[in-house]
Amino acid sequence: MALLGQRPRRHTGEHGTGEHGDGERTPARPAGPRRPRRGVPDPLPGLALAAGGTALAWAVHRLLPGVPMLTAAVVLGVAAAHLPGTGRFASGAGRPGLSLAGKRLMRAGVVLLGLELSLGDVLGLGWATVGMVLAVVASTFFGTLWLGRRLGLRGDQPLLVATGYSICGASAIGAVGEARGSDERDTAASVALVTLCGTLAIVVLPLLHHPLGLDGAQFGRWVGAGVHDVGQVVAAAQTAGEAALGEAVLVKLMRVLLLAPLVAAVAVSAVRRGRASGGGEPGGRRPPLVPLFVAGFLAAVAVRTTGAVPAGALEATATVREFVLAAALVGLGSAVHLPTLARTGVRLAVLGACSWVVIAGVSYTGVLLTS
Repeated sequence: MALLGQRPRRHTGEHGTGEHGDGERTPARPAGPRRPRRGVPDPLPGLALAAGGTALAWAVHRLLPGVPMLTAAVVLGVAAAHLPGTGRFASGAGRPGLSLAGKRLMRAGVVLLGLELSLGDVLGLGWATVGMVLAVVASTFFGTLWLGRRLGLRGDQPLLVATGYSICGASAIGAVGEARGSDERDTAASVALVTLCGTLAIVVLPLLHHPLGLDGAQFGRWVGAGVHDVGQVVAAAQTAGEAALGEAVLVKLMRVLLLAPLVAAVAVSAVRRGRASGGGEPGGRRPPLVPLFVAGFLAAVAVRTTGAVPAGALEATATVREFVLAAALVGLGSAVHLPTLARTGVRLAVLGACSWVVIAGVSYTGVLLTS
């Protein structure tokens, strides 16, 4: 009998069960130490590999200034996935961290990219140039998307390649792939293709400078409108002098500004697709119409437009952005599986070549018409 104010004791049977006062038997808590809960995969090994690849990409760029750091990062990521010493690690213990770098760090890099943009500088190009850039982006995006679907490319590859060619290379692919929820292999294959073509542009476009009859400013605008990644634009345009480089960067950054509405449109499309299929995130949650990192990108543009950020801070954030994006591209590059890529390689190469011709031709025509 329990004393007044005491709770009745549970009587434990020989089979390790306890009995409440109402006779209900419940399992007794097993003796001994608790088993540790299974946690999330450790991202640190993969992040360490991404950091090492970033450092090596920086060293390559320092030794060979004509090779952009971001291009070297993609190549090193692909190499890490296929070399005997690192391939198994990249697909095993390092995969969580490499995937984390390819997604989260890409978002951070896109936000920092907004600090490169000032609306005043872009509008200073004139409405004719603004119209030319819009025409180049629209024709390249929709033309590449249409052709990619006609070629029967898998998954989101047509959309991702169209985004990379028309906006800003690997950064745009990562942003749209994140908003769309694209398969990592589709994202990696698209990054590899766009990086390859952009790297070739660094060599090919300067050779066409004088044969096409372009002066320095015209050549800079052509490069800014027709080359994919910001680093590749700088590498190609600097061969024609400072004036060409300035024009190229401004035109290129105007294309980057179109990343926000494009990602927002893709996000809206993904939400509508989820509603139509009755899908959605677990717990009934819906993805935001405007992803948080796109809102951060727009906020960074607004901050830069105010002129309140000192030049030294802008230089420091540009350096940080370069390293953050390089680490993200190492992660994305490590997801490239060359045997799988080879199975669609011909169709993907045809899409890349045709899209390259479209963007180069339309941008060249636009530069001549607006000069």
